[in-house]
Amino acid sequence: MADFPSKVTTETSTQNYQNSQQGVSATITTMVDFSFIRSMQGVLMMVEIVVGFLQWMLIACVNHTANPAYGWVLFVAITLWILTTILFILILFSLQQRMAFVPWPMTVMVYNGVATVLFLTAFIANAATVSYFKGSYSFGPLGAAAFFGAVMTLLYGASAFFSYLDWRGNAADSTVPT
Repeated sequence: MADFPSKVTTETSTQNYQNSQQGVSATITTMVDFSFIRSMQGVLMMVEIVVGFLQWMLIACVNHTANPAYGWVLFVAITLWILTTILFILILFSLQQRMAFVPWPMTVMVYNGVATVLFLTAFIANAATVSYFKGSYSFGPLGAAAFFGAVMTLLYGASAFFSYLDWRGNAADSTVPT
């Protein structure tokens, strides 16, 4: 009996449940990086997701099989839209911090640079072949898709520039003075 504690505290399960729920909501709130949404890179990524969705929907809704160039345009638009959405979610929920083995500033910079080049080629292919559909129903949507392709090229170019500045700033901070 000497091992039995002299003071025993009891709590009801309702109170524990409420405390655990408050802890969960606090954890979820702290996981979202709201400063990223307000940053230039976050705003650019959100615009890339919206405009990229509009572009590939415009291409996908018309008969684009008559010209094989639109297969490339559609591939680039959908693939980069999916990858940008995944990257946005990773950064928004700070999941990249759990994968410290990946050099994220350099990875994002390279991704945006490659995306810029791919969208430039897709834009050129789209703009060069849109006249093939002149006089048909597909001319308007494919012309709009070419415009959005140019916008996407500029957006990814701006993202590559800001990613480069972030990478250069992080690279300078991580050097060890001799």
